[in-house]
Amino acid sequence: MYFIGITGGIGAGKSEVLNYIRQHYRCEIYLADEVAHLVKEPGSPAYGRLLKLLGQEVIGADGTIDRGKMADRIFASPALLEQVNQIIHPAVKTWLLDKLQRAKEGGETELFFVEAALLIEGGYLALVDEMWYIYANEVVRRKRLQEIRGYSDEKISRIFASQLTEERFRESCSLVIDNGGSFQESCLQVDRRLAELGCHYI
Repeated sequence: MYFIGITGGIGAGKSEVLNYIRQHYRCEIYLADEVAHLVKEPGSPAYGRLLKLLGQEVIGADGTIDRGKMADRIFASPALLEQVNQIIHPAVKTWLLDKLQRAKEGGETELFFVEAALLIEGGYLALVDEMWYIYANEVVRRKRLQEIRGYSDEKISRIFASQLTEERFRESCSLVIDNGGSFQESCLQVDRRLAELGCHYI
């Protein structure tokens, strides 16, 4: 079984590529952002540590940590944000590695994927067998974000500036999937690599 990281800038189409893989391969796919919410649920180790750090006022009416209240607390304080990340990021890795081990023991899964824009910064190069960079040029990404998400030019520029450069993505990843043109061609690139790994198309 192969553990593969999927990364790339916003608007590159990571979710689109993963949806194709989900439909045609024996795989498990996890989005790191979604896992980050799971590890904050009541009863988890991270839940108690976050409450100790942020205070009871971030608890919502249902007993879970309210995302909005937490955001209000941490984004005004870079130091507090860093402390929160030091709780959540290791918890996400532990959760994923547990799922990976279970998938290996189950014997049904050929591919185990984790997706996030920040996998490289998060230290996942040391964990995965391969890191894939989903690429689309800036013009294509900007157009997608305007048309699909309704983002302004200013918002898009701010997000682009906060993410890794294309050069850094390319030098860190073992495979580049060009998703800036025909999606059919993107799928062919995926199929070629997974055929090389001996994975079965279904």
